[in-house]
Amino acid sequence: MKLGLINSAWVQAGKGTAYGIRQTRAIGFDSIDIFADPLDIDIRERTLIRTECLAAGLPVISVACVASGLIDFNPSVQRFHLDRCRAYLDFAYELGAKNLLLVLGEYIWERQVIPPAEQWATGVKHLRTLGNHAAGLGLQIALELEPFRLSLLNSVPNMVRFIDDTNHPAVRANIDISHLLLAGTKPEELRALKGKAIHVHISDCDGKVHGDLPPGRGVVAFGPYLTEIATLGIDGSISIELEYSPEPDKIVDWVTEAYGATDALMRAAGISRG
Repeated sequence: MKLGLINSAWVQAGKGTAYGIRQTRAIGFDSIDIFADPLDIDIRERTLIRTECLAAGLPVISVACVASGLIDFNPSVQRFHLDRCRAYLDFAYELGAKNLLLVLGEYIWERQVIPPAEQWATGVKHLRTLGNHAAGLGLQIALELEPFRLSLLNSVPNMVRFIDDTNHPAVRANIDISHLLLAGTKPEELRALKGKAIHVHISDCDGKVHGDLPPGRGVVAFGPYLTEIATLGIDGSISIELEYSPEPDKIVDWVTEAYGATDALMRAAGISRG
């Protein structure tokens, strides 16, 4: 598997696109994931991302998208987010990425007013539609498991059920290790994602709230999770997710620390890079 970095680490520290991509390569990463909304950036920024990644020899594995509006109760909002997700998939194709990392969202009104099954069915319907668009581009969609109480996909069983209900070969799962800990997921539960998971996020946390810290700065015991991941046969990337560094001026040190710690964890788990 490749060792990658989501470029939001640089963006949220106030660093430019080109700087972040070049530093990602200089530190030693094999790949990069892009967090950028194609509806918010212009053609110059899109071209800059593509050309800088090519110049650095950093393949783009994933483009990240949060689209909670896909399960909104308003049809007009759903249509907008379907179009927005199609634009994201086109952007991912433009960058030569392998997948769109998609955060689906949460039940609204604490699962009251609107039956939860209705929001679930809406999500399944729209992911089938987006799966068709992804497949037509030779891409896949990696759904992220979020650890929040009202998230649709907040456990491995829910992820498995959603993928099975969607029943589309282009709709698969992302594994986020710190999210698993926060959701109370045991490492062995990942066996249910055999053949369903295509991408991995790694970061640390304090065991209580979402953190996105460099591995080793929190309480996550990564070894058992990575050992299970090694058996899943994922042909993709383990991408480090770092956000909101407490010392933005030292972001290079922050990312370098995360790189070294993750590389060591992968080696200890028998996950070869390549």
